[in-house]
Amino acid sequence: MVSLDRFELFCAVVQAGSFTGAAERLQQTRAAVSFSIKQLEAELGVTLLTRTTRRIALTDAGERFYQRCLQVVEDARVAIDEARAEHAGLQGSLRITSTVEYGLKVLAPALQAFCRLHPDLSVRLETHTSQVDLVRERFDVAIRLGQAQDSSYRGVCLATYDVRLVLAPSLLAAHGPQIIDSPSHLAAVAQLVHSRFEQNSRWELQGDAGRSAVFETHGTPLLVTDNASILRAFAVQGAGVALLPEWLVADDLASGQLLDALPAYRFARQSVYALYPASRHVPRKVRAWIDFIKAYLAETGAGT
Repeated sequence: MVSLDRFELFCAVVQAGSFTGAAERLQQTRAAVSFSIKQLEAELGVTLLTRTTRRIALTDAGERFYQRCLQVVEDARVAIDEARAEHAGLQGSLRITSTVEYGLKVLAPALQAFCRLHPDLSVRLETHTSQVDLVRERFDVAIRLGQAQDSSYRGVCLATYDVRLVLAPSLLAAHGPQIIDSPSHLAAVAQLVHSRFEQNSRWELQGDAGRSAVFETHGTPLLVTDNASILRAFAVQGAGVALLPEWLVADDLASGQLLDALPAYRFARQSVYALYPASRHVPRKVRAWIDFIKAYLAETGAGT
């Protein structure tokens, strides 16, 4: 009978797109992975993969077998999860991905508390500036900011947060007090832009007493980066104005190191989402983490 381990290994090879990628993910040698696939093909009596020097591809039989493998592996994980549910604590591993800033500012202290509750669960947090493929990279949960866009995943809104257009006192002194609370004046100041917002140069604003305005920039930004901490550092030095999450600059605003450039206006609130691969069964460890972080954010107000 074919080993379930080979089912999982075959899925890993297909998802990684190479023997090398699967070997790194599974912490095995490339030779061991290649040998296991050859053994699987020999046991089945069919060719599952075609190999070239650069890539692998599924044969027709391999494609059908892969879809069946996914179902078998998921059913096995459901059975294991249900068996472990008899115990009080969570076991196994939980792989989470998020941004560097949110991971450091919010998730790190939350995970410390979560790990104390579940000492037998091994947690791995990886930070990425780009949005990784959860299935291919084998992540259980992604904590993402802004708006959920990938409909292939399931999602839970954990919290919402404000974003602020901020600038340093030195920049205010250089341009004069008239730029504060003036969307049109601020649009002419040097802009520091997150790459996620690079194509969005027009923002609807809501002000006091129901008044509205538009913040719309023109021309080339002074800086575009995929890291909010870099934007914050440039803003603190007076290089330009930056639109940043309030949870990241709250201390700077409180100390006066940064100023809210539009104190009488508000940008649309952004969301914190937990995304996880769509399947018939949501692992208990994933449900436990999502329930915990949602309650943590509501209780502490961190990251909101």
